[in-house]
Amino acid sequence: MNEEEAAAAELEERARKLLTGRVEFLLSAPQLKFLPDPVVPEIAFAGRSNVGKSSLLNALTGRKSLARASVTPGRTQELNFFEVGDPLALRLVDMPGYGFAKAPVKVVERWKMLVRDFLRGRQVLKRTLVLIDSRHGVKDVDREMMKLLDEAAVGYRLVLTKADKIKASELAAVLDATRAEARKHVAAYPEVHATSSEKGMGIAQLRAAVLADSET
Repeated sequence: MNEEEAAAAELEERARKLLTGRVEFLLSAPQLKFLPDPVVPEIAFAGRSNVGKSSLLNALTGRKSLARASVTPGRTQELNFFEVGDPLALRLVDMPGYGFAKAPVKVVERWKMLVRDFLRGRQVLKRTLVLIDSRHGVKDVDREMMKLLDEAAVGYRLVLTKADKIKASELAAVLDATRAEARKHVAAYPEVHATSSEKGMGIAQLRAAVLADSET
Protein backbone atom coordinates (compact mmCIF):
# COMPACT_ATOMS: atom_id res chain seq x y z
CA MET A 1 0.00 0.00 0.00
CA ASN A 2 1.51 3.33 -1.07
CA GLU A 3 1.12 6.61 0.81
CA GLU A 4 -1.90 7.74 -1.21
CA GLU A 5 -3.74 4.45 -0.63
CA ALA A 6 -2.88 4.52 3.07
CA ALA A 7 -4.23 8.08 3.39
CA ALA A 8 -7.45 7.08 1.56
CA ALA A 9 -7.89 4.04 3.84
CA GLU A 10 -7.31 6.17 6.95
CA LEU A 11 -9.89 8.75 5.76
CA GLU A 12 -12.44 5.99 5.04
CA GLU A 13 -11.99 4.55 8.52
CA ARG A 14 -12.34 7.95 10.20
CA ALA A 15 -15.46 8.62 8.12
CA ARG A 16 -16.94 5.21 9.02
CA LYS A 17 -16.40 5.78 12.74
CA LEU A 18 -17.89 9.26 12.62
CA LEU A 19 -20.90 8.61 10.39
CA THR A 20 -21.90 5.33 12.03
CA GLY A 21 -21.43 6.77 15.52
CA ARG A 22 -23.78 9.30 17.07
CA VAL A 23 -26.27 10.52 14.47
CA GLU A 24 -29.50 12.09 15.68
CA PHE A 25 -32.42 13.85 14.04
CA LEU A 26 -32.35 17.51 15.14
CA LEU A 27 -35.24 19.36 13.52
CA SER A 28 -37.28 20.08 10.41
CA ALA A 29 -37.23 23.64 9.07
CA PRO A 30 -40.22 24.73 6.94
CA GLN A 31 -38.78 28.26 6.72
CA LEU A 32 -35.34 29.83 7.05
CA LYS A 33 -36.17 31.31 10.46
CA PHE A 34 -36.32 27.77 11.86
CA LEU A 35 -32.80 26.80 10.74
CA PRO A 36 -30.41 25.72 13.50
CA ASP A 37 -27.50 28.01 14.37
CA PRO A 38 -24.72 27.62 11.77
CA VAL A 39 -22.13 26.24 14.19
CA VAL A 40 -20.71 23.24 12.26
CA PRO A 41 -20.12 22.29 8.60
CA GLU A 42 -23.16 20.99 6.74
CA ILE A 43 -23.52 18.55 3.84
CA ALA A 44 -26.86 18.60 2.02
CA PHE A 45 -28.57 15.81 0.09
CA ALA A 46 -30.77 16.66 -2.90
CA GLY A 47 -32.59 14.45 -5.35
CA ARG A 48 -35.81 13.65 -7.14
CA SER A 49 -38.57 12.00 -5.17
CA ASN A 50 -37.96 8.21 -5.11
CA VAL A 51 -34.27 8.53 -6.03
CA GLY A 52 -33.32 6.59 -2.89
CA LYS A 53 -32.25 9.51 -0.69
CA SER A 54 -33.51 7.98 2.55
CA SER A 55 -31.86 4.65 1.74
CA LEU A 56 -28.54 6.36 1.02
CA LEU A 57 -28.66 8.36 4.26
CA ASN A 58 -29.40 5.15 6.15
CA ALA A 59 -26.54 3.31 4.40
CA LEU A 60 -24.03 6.11 5.06
CA THR A 61 -24.92 6.19 8.76
CA GLY A 62 -25.31 2.43 9.21
CA ARG A 63 -28.94 2.85 10.25
CA LYS A 64 -32.14 1.13 9.19
CA SER A 65 -34.56 4.01 9.55
CA LEU A 66 -32.67 7.23 10.31
CA ALA A 67 -34.14 9.27 7.47
CA ARG A 68 -37.61 7.84 8.00
CA ALA A 69 -37.68 9.34 11.51
CA SER A 70 -38.33 12.75 10.01
CA VAL A 71 -40.75 11.71 7.29
CA THR A 72 -44.08 12.37 8.94
CA PRO A 73 -47.02 13.88 7.05
CA GLY A 74 -46.39 17.52 6.15
CA ARG A 75 -42.63 17.33 6.55
CA THR A 76 -41.81 16.42 2.97
CA GLN A 77 -41.37 20.09 2.03
CA GLU A 78 -38.96 20.89 4.84
CA LEU A 79 -35.21 20.83 5.40
CA ASN A 80 -34.41 17.98 7.80
CA PHE A 81 -31.25 18.29 9.90
CA PHE A 82 -29.27 15.42 11.44
CA GLU A 83 -26.40 15.93 13.89
CA VAL A 84 -23.29 13.78 13.51
CA GLY A 85 -20.59 13.10 16.10
CA ASP A 86 -20.03 13.44 19.82
CA PRO A 87 -18.83 16.13 20.20
CA LEU A 88 -20.85 17.53 17.28
CA ALA A 89 -18.71 17.44 14.11
CA LEU A 90 -21.10 18.13 11.24
CA ARG A 91 -24.73 18.08 10.14
CA LEU A 92 -26.43 16.25 7.29
CA VAL A 93 -29.29 18.13 5.65
CA ASP A 94 -31.99 16.13 3.91
CA MET A 95 -33.52 18.49 1.37
CA PRO A 96 -37.09 18.00 0.13
CA GLY A 97 -37.34 15.82 -2.96
CA TYR A 98 -37.97 17.56 -6.27
CA GLY A 99 -39.63 16.58 -9.53
CA PHE A 100 -43.09 15.96 -8.09
CA ALA A 101 -45.27 16.33 -11.20
CA LYS A 102 -48.61 16.34 -9.41
CA ALA A 103 -47.79 18.86 -6.67
CA PRO A 104 -49.77 22.14 -6.66
CA VAL A 105 -47.96 25.12 -8.18
CA LYS A 106 -47.92 26.94 -4.81
CA VAL A 107 -46.19 23.96 -3.14
CA VAL A 108 -43.54 23.82 -5.87
CA GLU A 109 -42.93 27.58 -5.65
CA ARG A 110 -42.63 27.41 -1.86
CA TRP A 111 -40.13 24.54 -2.25
CA LYS A 112 -38.05 26.48 -4.78
CA MET A 113 -37.98 29.59 -2.58
CA LEU A 114 -36.94 27.65 0.53
CA VAL A 115 -34.21 25.71 -1.27
CA ARG A 116 -32.88 28.74 -3.19
CA ASP A 117 -32.72 30.90 -0.06
CA PHE A 118 -31.09 28.12 1.94
CA LEU A 119 -28.44 27.47 -0.70
CA ARG A 120 -27.59 31.14 -1.16
CA GLY A 121 -27.48 32.10 2.48
CA ARG A 122 -26.00 29.15 4.34
CA GLN A 123 -22.34 29.93 4.95
CA VAL A 124 -21.60 26.58 6.65
CA LEU A 125 -22.92 24.53 3.71
CA LYS A 126 -19.77 22.83 2.46
CA ARG A 127 -21.17 20.61 -0.29
CA THR A 128 -24.43 19.31 -1.73
CA LEU A 129 -24.81 15.77 -3.01
CA VAL A 130 -27.17 15.60 -5.99
CA LEU A 131 -28.54 12.07 -6.26
CA ILE A 132 -29.27 10.62 -9.71
CA ASP A 133 -31.04 7.30 -10.31
CA SER A 134 -28.60 5.09 -12.26
CA ARG A 135 -31.47 3.54 -14.21
CA HIS A 136 -32.60 6.89 -15.63
CA GLY A 137 -29.48 9.07 -15.72
CA VAL A 138 -29.57 12.88 -15.51
CA LYS A 139 -33.07 14.27 -16.17
CA ASP A 140 -34.15 17.84 -16.88
CA VAL A 141 -35.34 18.27 -13.27
CA ASP A 142 -31.82 17.30 -12.13
CA ARG A 143 -30.34 19.88 -14.49
CA GLU A 144 -32.66 22.49 -12.95
CA MET A 145 -31.32 21.62 -9.50
CA MET A 146 -27.75 21.77 -10.78
CA LYS A 147 -28.44 25.17 -12.34
CA LEU A 148 -29.81 26.36 -8.98
CA LEU A 149 -26.59 25.20 -7.29
CA ASP A 150 -24.42 26.77 -10.00
CA GLU A 151 -26.20 30.12 -9.51
CA ALA A 152 -25.88 29.86 -5.72
CA ALA A 153 -22.16 29.04 -6.11
CA VAL A 154 -22.56 25.90 -3.97
CA GLY A 155 -20.16 23.10 -4.88
CA TYR A 156 -21.83 19.72 -5.44
CA ARG A 157 -21.11 16.09 -6.20
CA LEU A 158 -23.24 13.92 -8.48
CA VAL A 159 -24.05 10.58 -6.86
CA LEU A 160 -25.59 7.72 -8.81
CA THR A 161 -27.98 5.62 -6.69
CA LYS A 162 -29.29 2.06 -7.24
CA ALA A 163 -26.17 1.16 -9.24
CA ASP A 164 -26.80 -2.54 -8.53
CA LYS A 165 -30.05 -2.42 -10.52
CA ILE A 166 -28.36 -2.18 -13.94
CA LYS A 167 -25.67 -4.15 -15.81
CA ALA A 168 -22.02 -3.16 -15.43
CA SER A 169 -21.84 -2.04 -19.07
CA GLU A 170 -24.94 0.14 -18.63
CA LEU A 171 -23.50 1.63 -15.43
CA ALA A 172 -20.25 2.48 -17.23
CA ALA A 173 -22.24 4.32 -19.93
CA VAL A 174 -24.32 6.20 -17.32
CA LEU A 175 -21.13 7.15 -15.46
CA ASP A 176 -19.59 8.53 -18.67
CA ALA A 177 -22.74 10.50 -19.50
CA THR A 178 -22.98 11.86 -15.96
CA ARG A 179 -19.32 12.94 -15.96
CA ALA A 180 -19.93 14.71 -19.29
CA GLU A 181 -22.93 16.50 -17.73
CA ALA A 182 -20.83 17.50 -14.69
CA ARG A 183 -18.29 19.16 -16.98
CA LYS A 184 -20.99 21.54 -18.23
CA HIS A 185 -21.65 22.94 -14.77
CA VAL A 186 -19.36 25.40 -12.99
CA ALA A 187 -20.10 24.20 -9.44
CA ALA A 188 -20.12 20.45 -10.16
CA TYR A 189 -17.29 18.28 -8.84
CA PRO A 190 -15.72 16.25 -11.71
CA GLU A 191 -15.75 12.94 -9.85
CA VAL A 192 -19.05 11.00 -10.00
CA HIS A 193 -19.90 8.46 -7.30
CA ALA A 194 -21.74 5.21 -8.13
CA THR A 195 -23.49 3.73 -5.10
CA SER A 196 -25.86 1.00 -4.02
CA SER A 197 -27.45 1.36 -0.59
CA GLU A 198 -28.65 -2.25 -0.79
CA LYS A 199 -25.26 -3.80 -1.65
CA GLY A 200 -23.02 -1.24 0.09
CA MET A 201 -21.28 -0.37 -3.18
CA GLY A 202 -19.41 2.95 -3.08
CA ILE A 203 -20.65 3.75 0.44
CA ALA A 204 -17.21 3.79 2.13
CA GLN A 205 -15.83 6.10 -0.57
CA LEU A 206 -18.82 8.44 -0.34
CA ARG A 207 -18.51 8.59 3.46
CA ALA A 208 -14.87 9.61 3.00
CA ALA A 209 -15.89 12.28 0.49
CA VAL A 210 -18.50 13.66 2.92
CA LEU A 211 -15.91 13.87 5.70
CA ALA A 212 -13.28 15.44 3.43
CA ASP A 213 -15.79 18.03 2.16
CA SER A 214 -16.80 18.91 5.72
CA GLU A 215 -13.18 19.53 6.63
CA THR A 216 -12.34 21.83 3.70
